[in-house]
Amino acid sequence: MKKLSFIFCLLAIVAGLNARAIRDESPISENVHDTSYAFGMIIGGELSSSGLEIDYRAFAEGLKAAMENEEMRFTPDEAIELVENAFLAAAERRDEQNRIIEMLFLSANGEREGVITTESGLQYEVINMGEGDFPALHDTVRVLYEGMLSDGTVFDAADDPEDPAEFPLDWVIPGWSEGLQLMNAGSKFRFYIPSNLGYGERGVGMIIPPFSTLVFTVELLDIIKADSEEMPMEVELEFEDEISEE
Repeated sequence: MKKLSFIFCLLAIVAGLNARAIRDESPISENVHDTSYAFGMIIGGELSSSGLEIDYRAFAEGLKAAMENEEMRFTPDEAIELVENAFLAAAERRDEQNRIIEMLFLSANGEREGVITTESGLQYEVINMGEGDFPALHDTVRVLYEGMLSDGTVFDAADDPEDPAEFPLDWVIPGWSEGLQLMNAGSKFRFYIPSNLGYGERGVGMIIPPFSTLVFTVELLDIIKADSEEMPMEVELEFEDEISEE
């Protein structure tokens, strides 16, 4: 668990930097005070973003016991198991909340005028309909797009007409593959992609949480047919860098 390892590393650094000051009971310098506060901010922020509930008094008691080499209530293995279980429980609560948010969003969005829901659950609305050809699954599309979460947080975009994105439709998430085949060249659509047609329970690192609905505004500029001699330029969606790191 990356987040757990990160927090453990921070705690180890805190102990190493400040243990001598505590044992010697010497006056704490302003620098050590500020540094200690900064560590508290960082660790607290990480714990809070994980959805954990912390008893501050017990946390301080455990930290002090470890740093002063006092007798501790748990063995290291027992402590790690307790912390891992807490993270797992927090992740389950977060995922359940995300599932509820997605269900409510898609339910309300599907009732809006102009929004069409396909059999798979993909939702879309037509901003502008073009007059060109429709792409097939193995074709490559040239597009401009902006991707955001349902709360409006933008996580990726290729919106420069001088530098559009190109990729084969059978390389992307199911929501993109299905949605782009509904468009013809010159069209501009907005897609609301349920998590089961996107990145599901895994998400993408810290960028796309698990069970996230993805909202993409896409303009289809051109289609490169699968049997075309034109070679598509290499493209990688920026947010997908996170996938390879896990």
